[in-house]
Amino acid sequence: MSEVKSNKRKLEGVVKSNKGDKTIVVTVERTFLHPRYRKTVRSHKTYMAHDEANECNIGDTVSIIESNPISRRKRWTMEAIITRAEQL
Repeated sequence: MSEVKSNKRKLEGVVKSNKGDKTIVVTVERTFLHPRYRKTVRSHKTYMAHDEANECNIGDTVSIIESNPISRRKRWTMEAIITRAEQL
């Protein structure tokens, strides 16, 4: 059998907030080379993602995947927790 190729985007980022019920805010950072000055530039963007089990904490590194709209601003779903944040 051949594998079905998914067109859904996957991103990796750090959880910045988990205050909403079943919602996390994930900051995804990317680096790119400036086209004119050839300097490495860092930029970041925040995404609201659905966390069904409320299992993420602030500082966790997670993988999110594109999904159908869940609410007005949520279009991503938490796929997996990659690393847990160190708790004090």
